[in-house]
Amino acid sequence: MPQKKYRVLVAECMQEISSFNPLQSGYDNFHIERGNEMLAQEGLNTSLGGAFAVFRDKGLEPVLAIGARAGSAGLLSAAGWKRLCAEVLQAVAMQAATGVDAVYFSMHGAMAAEGELDPEGHLLTEVRRMVGPDVPIVISLDLHGILTDRMLRQVNGLAIYHTYPHVDFASTGQRAATILHRLVTENIRPTIARVVIPSLVRGDELITKSGCYGELIREARRLELEGQAMSAGIMIGNPFTDVPELCSQVLVATAGDAALAEAEALRLAREFWPLRHRMQGKLTSLARAIAQAATIPGPVIFTDAADATSSGATGDSNLILKGLREAGYKKRVLAQIVDPAAAAAAHAAGVGATVSVGLGGAIDAGRFSPMAVTARVRLLSDGQARLETMKTGLDAGPTAVLEFDNYTVVVFSKTLSLFDRAMYFANGLNPTDFDLIVVKSPHTEHHMFEAWADANFNVDVPGATSANLKSLGHTICARPMYPLDADAGFEPQAVIYRS
Repeated sequence: MPQKKYRVLVAECMQEISSFNPLQSGYDNFHIERGNEMLAQEGLNTSLGGAFAVFRDKGLEPVLAIGARAGSAGLLSAAGWKRLCAEVLQAVAMQAATGVDAVYFSMHGAMAAEGELDPEGHLLTEVRRMVGPDVPIVISLDLHGILTDRMLRQVNGLAIYHTYPHVDFASTGQRAATILHRLVTENIRPTIARVVIPSLVRGDELITKSGCYGELIREARRLELEGQAMSAGIMIGNPFTDVPELCSQVLVATAGDAALAEAEALRLAREFWPLRHRMQGKLTSLARAIAQAATIPGPVIFTDAADATSSGATGDSNLILKGLREAGYKKRVLAQIVDPAAAAAAHAAGVGATVSVGLGGAIDAGRFSPMAVTARVRLLSDGQARLETMKTGLDAGPTAVLEFDNYTVVVFSKTLSLFDRAMYFANGLNPTDFDLIVVKSPHTEHHMFEAWADANFNVDVPGATSANLKSLGHTICARPMYPLDADAGFEPQAVIYRS
């Protein structure tokens, strides 16, 4: 008798938002792939790319619904969410109606929309309603996501990123697909234990190769690799996504052993809590960073984590540039900024022309004001590139390279992820040719910058994604919450979810 070919409905909806970004995002922020268009991710370092490889190897038939991905941005508008939600659920409903044996849903976990602060929970609730109680649903998530109670009540399995900076997109999809295969071929009734930790964390200790967070993640991975857990992970949320269930949390899923899932989740949570003090951003004042940078012979990095577009900021902060200019810093500076008007002026003037523009403060005007510069237009481009790690596309819109004094600034028309060197390279610039390089991301892969720089200053300036978490103004997340509340306490309790 031929072996049954299990049909797996595949969907994706991913965005991470900062509640402190004043500009809402919309439907147009999303790149939509429908049906077979999703196969464009085959072979890429994405969750779907990894899952497709397992489906092919295990003989599972993917039933492709829809993929929707957006870069990090501000809160999704009510209109944008209404349209996106309708399209996703319509596509899922059409494929679910053909009959499926399981669902794989690739998510981020840190979405939020005007009027719906748990979009992933809503989508999963509706998908569960469509496919019924007996069809397994497995999700994959960024470790910066917020996995809510409503989400957990709908799913049978999950896989969470184990690396930061993230490099395990595809392997997370592979883990999710492998779990899904087990659920449809074995008689398993999974159990998931969740322990919520009232702590928000940032800083170098989160780098999984070297930080204390990574030591705990390796314990979670060990549980998976030894076969004790079907999946295990420690999610640290996105502290800039101000929603009711924002937190850090431990998740351990087993093949029905509730006692083991609870014990291991509680153990990891107890180990995490005393480390919360170490897992905070260590910031250097702009004045001190500039003074020290001037005395360092080799290249230095100025990390502008407060304006990290990959975390949901606007990308239009000019505070570091202003500080450098006011301090009279003389060495060669390379930076990036989002300013559609300045980019448009450069394109109108042409390569080699001189333009006078107000650089920065184009979006987050409450935090940043334009800086008057007269610059030479060195290069113009369409702003197209590919991320180094994931190889997925970037679209910055019309882009210009402006030069003034000892500064070279890449100016974009759109906010986009800047957590690697892709947009520098795409515009003919190699960061190693400069003395000071501004990076609008809290962390990058080591080889991209830190491997060849003499120092990296995490600069303390305002922004929608500042590691100075108390400065942001959380109003929605549960309190008390460390470090927003220094006296926050923790008595670990596990909630058990049974399929």
